[in-house]
Amino acid sequence: MPHLAPPALPPGTLARHPQPVLPVAGTEAVLRPWEEGDAEAVREAYDDPAIQYWSARRADSTAEAAEWISGWRAAWRAETRAEWALTQGRTLLGRCSLNRIEADDGEGEVAYWVTPAARGRGLAPAALRALTAWAFATGFARLVLQHSTGNTASCRVATKAGYPLEATRHAAARHADGWHDMHAHVLINPRTARVR
Repeated sequence: MPHLAPPALPPGTLARHPQPVLPVAGTEAVLRPWEEGDAEAVREAYDDPAIQYWSARRADSTAEAAEWISGWRAAWRAETRAEWALTQGRTLLGRCSLNRIEADDGEGEVAYWVTPAARGRGLAPAALRALTAWAFATGFARLVLQHSTGNTASCRVATKAGYPLEATRHAAARHADGWHDMHAHVLINPRTARVR
């Protein structure tokens, strides 16, 4: 059955290009593709109780973190997600990603975290703005950012990065302590998404 509308992100939109390095304005940090050598830093980041709590996962070994990185790199080629390391020099400061990409509708779901040592410096909203600018220039029409309603720090990041709150989704995500209501912040690309 043929589609009546072409995909917002045609096949190859990501995979035909190397994953770019994105400067993070106002900082000395960049968003860069993950490297195999990042595995130990990822494992250490996921030792943080806050990252575990809000991400609902942990890395039990460097080998497991290396598998994640391998999967993140492969996902770029498969055009199913786009993952960046937030770094300054060789120091890992965090992660910023489109952890779900829907090519037909041009939608991406944003996710991020920063390490404990990097918190309170405005890096998360700055990285999110850099990712957003890249995504909209690439042709994404709609970016969704979801977080537990209990995660007030993430709500502040979304607001500072210009993502308005669209809805509250009840019992929409399961964490280690049970079901959480989720805030959905949505940003529409004004150049590509024209609502009828």
